[in-house]
Amino acid sequence: MDVRAAPAGLTVLLLGGTGRTGGRALQQLLARGVSVRAIVRSAERLPAGVAGDPSVTVVEAELLALGDDELRRLVEGCDAVVSCLGHPASVGGLLGPPRDLVTRAAQRVCRAARDLRPARPLKLILMSSVSVHRPGGLDARRGRFEMAVVGLLRGLVPPARDNQSAVDFLGDVVAATDPYVQWVAVRPDSLKDGDVTVYALHEGLVDSLFRPGSTNMANVAHFMCELATDPQAWAAWHGKLPVIVNVARA
Repeated sequence: MDVRAAPAGLTVLLLGGTGRTGGRALQQLLARGVSVRAIVRSAERLPAGVAGDPSVTVVEAELLALGDDELRRLVEGCDAVVSCLGHPASVGGLLGPPRDLVTRAAQRVCRAARDLRPARPLKLILMSSVSVHRPGGLDARRGRFEMAVVGLLRGLVPPARDNQSAVDFLGDVVAATDPYVQWVAVRPDSLKDGDVTVYALHEGLVDSLFRPGSTNMANVAHFMCELATDPQAWAAWHGKLPVIVNVARA
Protein backbone atom coordinates (compact mmCIF):
# COMPACT_ATOMS: atom_id res chain seq x y z
CA MET A 1 0.00 0.00 0.00
CA ASP A 2 1.13 3.53 -0.75
CA VAL A 3 2.00 6.04 1.97
CA ARG A 4 0.16 9.21 1.05
CA ALA A 5 1.26 12.68 2.09
CA ALA A 6 -0.80 14.23 4.86
CA PRO A 7 -2.47 17.62 4.58
CA ALA A 8 0.00 20.37 5.40
CA GLY A 9 0.38 21.44 9.00
CA LEU A 10 -0.86 18.33 10.81
CA THR A 11 0.51 17.63 14.28
CA VAL A 12 0.10 14.30 16.08
CA LEU A 13 0.88 13.36 19.66
CA LEU A 14 2.17 9.77 19.68
CA LEU A 15 2.05 7.61 22.79
CA GLY A 16 4.10 4.41 22.81
CA GLY A 17 6.38 5.41 19.96
CA THR A 18 9.17 3.03 20.95
CA GLY A 19 7.02 -0.09 20.83
CA ARG A 20 6.95 -2.51 17.92
CA THR A 21 3.80 -0.99 16.44
CA GLY A 22 4.37 2.52 17.77
CA GLY A 23 7.82 2.73 16.19
CA ARG A 24 6.32 1.84 12.83
CA ALA A 25 3.58 4.44 13.31
CA LEU A 26 6.21 7.06 14.09
CA GLN A 27 8.16 6.30 10.92
CA GLN A 28 5.02 6.30 8.79
CA LEU A 29 3.75 9.59 10.23
CA LEU A 30 7.08 11.22 9.41
CA ALA A 31 7.01 9.73 5.90
CA ARG A 32 3.66 11.47 5.41
CA GLY A 33 5.09 14.84 6.46
CA VAL A 34 3.35 14.98 9.85
CA SER A 35 4.88 16.84 12.80
CA VAL A 36 5.06 14.43 15.73
CA ARG A 37 5.30 14.93 19.47
CA ALA A 38 6.38 11.62 20.96
CA ILE A 39 6.15 10.81 24.66
CA VAL A 40 8.55 7.93 25.33
CA ARG A 41 10.09 6.37 28.40
CA SER A 42 13.50 5.99 26.73
CA ALA A 43 14.63 8.00 23.70
CA GLU A 44 17.35 5.40 23.14
CA ARG A 45 14.66 2.97 21.96
CA LEU A 46 13.38 5.21 19.16
CA PRO A 47 13.69 3.80 15.62
CA ALA A 48 17.05 4.45 13.98
CA GLY A 49 17.35 7.89 12.40
CA VAL A 50 14.25 9.31 14.07
CA ALA A 51 15.75 11.16 17.04
CA GLY A 52 17.44 13.79 14.86
CA ASP A 53 14.44 14.39 12.59
CA PRO A 54 13.35 18.05 12.88
CA SER A 55 9.71 17.01 12.56
CA VAL A 56 9.88 15.08 15.86
CA THR A 57 9.71 16.54 19.35
CA VAL A 58 10.70 13.83 21.83
CA VAL A 59 9.51 14.07 25.43
CA GLU A 60 11.24 11.49 27.62
CA ALA A 61 8.83 10.82 30.47
CA GLU A 62 6.49 8.36 32.10
CA LEU A 63 3.12 9.31 30.65
CA LEU A 64 1.16 8.71 33.84
CA ALA A 65 3.70 10.75 35.84
CA LEU A 66 3.26 13.86 33.69
CA GLY A 67 1.40 16.69 35.37
CA ASP A 68 -1.92 17.79 33.95
CA ASP A 69 -0.50 21.14 32.80
CA GLU A 70 2.35 19.43 30.96
CA LEU A 71 0.04 16.97 29.23
CA ARG A 72 -2.32 19.77 28.18
CA ARG A 73 0.67 21.63 26.72
CA LEU A 74 1.59 18.58 24.66
CA VAL A 75 -1.98 17.98 23.48
CA GLU A 76 -2.60 21.64 22.64
CA GLY A 77 -2.43 22.29 18.91
CA CYS A 78 -2.51 18.59 17.99
CA ASP A 79 -4.96 17.29 15.41
CA ALA A 80 -4.78 13.73 16.72
CA VAL A 81 -3.41 11.56 19.48
CA VAL A 82 -2.25 8.11 18.37
CA SER A 83 -1.92 5.68 21.28
CA CYS A 84 0.09 2.51 20.66
CA LEU A 85 0.48 1.92 24.38
CA GLY A 86 0.55 -1.64 25.60
CA HIS A 87 1.94 -3.89 28.29
CA PRO A 88 5.35 -5.53 27.70
CA ALA A 89 5.24 -9.25 26.89
CA SER A 90 6.93 -10.30 30.11
CA VAL A 91 5.69 -11.53 33.48
CA GLY A 92 6.30 -8.12 35.02
CA GLY A 93 4.76 -6.31 32.07
CA LEU A 94 1.65 -8.48 31.97
CA LEU A 95 0.99 -8.74 35.68
CA GLY A 96 2.75 -5.74 37.21
CA PRO A 97 1.82 -2.07 37.47
CA PRO A 98 0.51 0.03 35.91
CA ARG A 99 -2.32 -2.39 35.20
CA ASP A 100 -4.58 0.34 33.76
CA LEU A 101 -2.08 2.18 31.56
CA VAL A 102 -4.22 2.26 28.40
CA THR A 103 -7.38 3.29 30.25
CA ARG A 104 -5.75 6.03 32.29
CA ALA A 105 -3.98 7.39 29.22
CA ALA A 106 -7.29 7.60 27.32
CA GLN A 107 -8.96 9.28 30.29
CA ARG A 108 -6.19 11.84 30.63
CA VAL A 109 -6.16 12.69 26.92
CA CYS A 110 -9.92 13.19 26.91
CA ARG A 111 -9.74 15.38 30.01
CA ALA A 112 -6.98 17.48 28.44
CA ALA A 113 -9.03 17.93 25.25
CA ARG A 114 -12.04 19.09 27.20
CA ASP A 115 -9.93 21.52 29.21
CA LEU A 116 -8.45 22.93 25.98
CA ARG A 117 -11.81 23.12 24.15
CA PRO A 118 -10.30 22.89 20.62
CA ALA A 119 -12.14 24.41 17.66
CA ARG A 120 -12.24 20.96 15.99
CA PRO A 121 -12.56 17.69 17.92
CA LEU A 122 -9.27 16.03 18.79
CA LYS A 123 -8.96 12.59 17.19
CA LEU A 124 -8.00 9.86 19.66
CA ILE A 125 -6.82 6.72 17.87
CA LEU A 126 -6.34 3.80 20.18
CA MET A 127 -4.62 0.49 19.44
CA SER A 128 -6.79 -2.18 21.04
CA SER A 129 -7.31 -5.92 20.50
CA VAL A 130 -9.83 -8.43 19.17
CA SER A 131 -10.26 -9.56 22.78
CA VAL A 132 -12.27 -6.34 23.20
CA HIS A 133 -16.02 -6.52 22.57
CA ARG A 134 -18.15 -3.88 20.98
CA PRO A 135 -20.85 -2.71 23.41
CA GLY A 136 -24.41 -3.92 23.13
CA GLY A 137 -23.55 -7.45 22.02
CA LEU A 138 -22.68 -6.30 18.49
CA ASP A 139 -19.87 -8.85 18.18
CA ALA A 140 -22.35 -11.70 17.90
CA ARG A 141 -19.87 -14.03 16.18
CA ARG A 142 -18.26 -14.87 19.52
CA GLY A 143 -20.21 -17.69 21.19
CA ARG A 144 -20.79 -18.32 24.87
CA PHE A 145 -17.74 -20.53 25.33
CA GLU A 146 -15.41 -18.00 23.73
CA MET A 147 -17.02 -15.23 25.75
CA ALA A 148 -16.35 -17.23 28.90
CA VAL A 149 -12.69 -17.70 27.93
CA VAL A 150 -12.30 -13.99 27.20
CA GLY A 151 -13.95 -13.18 30.54
CA LEU A 152 -11.48 -15.48 32.27
CA LEU A 153 -8.57 -13.78 30.52
CA ARG A 154 -9.79 -10.40 31.70
CA GLY A 155 -9.92 -11.69 35.24
CA LEU A 156 -6.44 -13.22 35.13
CA VAL A 157 -4.49 -11.01 32.70
CA PRO A 158 -4.59 -7.28 33.47
CA PRO A 159 -3.85 -6.08 29.90
CA ALA A 160 -7.01 -7.78 28.60
CA ARG A 161 -9.05 -6.03 31.27
CA ASP A 162 -7.26 -2.73 30.61
CA ASN A 163 -8.02 -2.79 26.87
CA GLN A 164 -11.70 -3.46 27.48
CA SER A 165 -11.91 -0.81 30.20
CA ALA A 166 -10.41 1.80 27.89
CA VAL A 167 -12.98 1.10 25.18
CA ASP A 168 -15.81 0.98 27.72
CA PHE A 169 -14.71 4.39 28.98
CA LEU A 170 -14.69 5.87 25.48
CA GLY A 171 -18.06 4.37 24.59
CA ASP A 172 -19.69 5.45 27.84
CA VAL A 173 -18.21 8.93 28.20
CA VAL A 174 -17.41 10.27 24.73
CA ALA A 175 -20.59 10.81 22.73
CA ALA A 176 -20.56 10.72 18.94
CA THR A 177 -21.35 14.43 18.95
CA ASP A 178 -18.72 15.41 21.54
CA PRO A 179 -17.37 18.81 20.42
CA TYR A 180 -13.87 18.29 21.82
CA VAL A 181 -12.82 14.68 21.25
CA GLN A 182 -13.69 11.79 18.94
CA TRP A 183 -12.20 8.30 18.91
CA VAL A 184 -11.52 5.07 17.04
CA ALA A 185 -10.27 1.86 18.69
CA VAL A 186 -8.39 -0.31 16.19
CA ARG A 187 -8.63 -4.06 16.86
CA PRO A 188 -5.85 -6.17 15.28
CA ASP A 189 -5.76 -9.94 15.56
CA SER A 190 -2.50 -11.84 16.25
CA LEU A 191 0.28 -9.33 15.63
CA LYS A 192 3.05 -10.26 13.20
CA ASP A 193 6.21 -8.70 11.84
CA GLY A 194 6.39 -7.77 8.17
CA ASP A 195 5.92 -4.83 5.85
CA VAL A 196 2.74 -3.00 4.96
CA THR A 197 0.55 -5.31 2.86
CA VAL A 198 -3.04 -5.43 1.71
CA TYR A 199 -5.38 -5.60 4.70
CA ALA A 200 -9.11 -5.69 5.31
CA LEU A 201 -11.26 -3.74 7.75
CA HIS A 202 -14.40 -5.11 9.37
CA GLU A 203 -16.86 -3.64 11.84
CA GLY A 204 -17.14 -6.93 13.72
CA LEU A 205 -15.10 -10.02 14.46
CA VAL A 206 -14.13 -12.27 11.56
CA ASP A 207 -12.08 -15.06 13.15
CA SER A 208 -12.48 -17.43 16.07
CA LEU A 209 -10.49 -16.96 19.26
CA PHE A 210 -9.13 -20.48 18.71
CA ARG A 211 -8.36 -19.99 15.01
CA PRO A 212 -7.15 -16.41 14.96
CA GLY A 213 -6.30 -14.34 11.96
CA SER A 214 -3.11 -12.32 11.66
CA THR A 215 -2.31 -8.64 11.36
CA ASN A 216 1.05 -7.14 10.49
CA MET A 217 2.09 -4.47 12.96
CA ALA A 218 3.01 -2.33 9.96
CA ASN A 219 -0.59 -2.61 8.73
CA VAL A 220 -1.94 -1.48 12.11
CA ALA A 221 0.42 1.49 12.00
CA HIS A 222 -0.63 2.27 8.42
CA PHE A 223 -4.33 2.28 9.26
CA MET A 224 -3.83 4.39 12.38
CA CYS A 225 -1.89 6.89 10.28
CA GLU A 226 -4.69 6.87 7.70
CA LEU A 227 -7.17 7.71 10.46
CA ALA A 228 -4.96 10.56 11.65
CA THR A 229 -4.41 12.09 8.21
CA ASP A 230 -7.32 11.13 5.91
CA PRO A 231 -10.67 12.83 6.63
CA GLN A 232 -12.56 10.18 4.64
CA ALA A 233 -11.08 7.34 6.69
CA TRP A 234 -11.97 9.20 9.87
CA ALA A 235 -15.54 9.88 8.75
CA ALA A 236 -15.99 6.18 8.00
CA TRP A 237 -14.71 4.85 11.32
CA HIS A 238 -14.93 7.38 14.15
CA GLY A 239 -16.79 6.06 17.16
CA LYS A 240 -16.22 2.46 15.97
CA LEU A 241 -13.97 -0.51 16.72
CA PRO A 242 -12.72 -1.71 13.33
CA VAL A 243 -11.08 -5.13 13.16
CA ILE A 244 -7.99 -5.15 10.92
CA VAL A 245 -6.64 -8.37 9.44
CA ASN A 246 -4.19 -9.26 6.72
CA VAL A 247 -5.62 -10.29 3.36
CA ALA A 248 -4.23 -13.72 2.52
CA ARG A 249 -2.33 -13.84 -0.73
CA ALA A 250 -3.46 -16.35 -3.32
